[in-house]
Amino acid sequence: MEPISNHRFPPSKENSKVTESTSEKIVDVSQLPPPQRHPLIFSTFEHLTPGEAFVLVNNHDPKPLYYQFKAEHEGQFSWDYLEQGPQHWRVRIGRVEANTGQA
Repeated sequence: MEPISNHRFPPSKENSKVTESTSEKIVDVSQLPPPQRHPLIFSTFEHLTPGEAFVLVNNHDPKPLYYQFKAEHEGQFSWDYLEQGPQHWRVRIGRVEANTGQA
């Protein structure tokens, strides 16, 4: 894991990590209390422009988060597992271009 650098979105707690490399942001919520995780994740997503993404790092499979994204942001996000446990899960979450309905 890369060291913390270039904070773009300040962490809501000292033990959370939001870092930015030259290519993508990393949001490590594995040490945050569960009630603070989703607000940080959705705040980070809301600040993405279409085509941008961040990598979520967690200590369990964030599948419930996927269903929340699907319910609240259908067609607006991408979800790609990069690592699937057993100790760490990494998921690239991106904002996709809005479908304008034009052909």
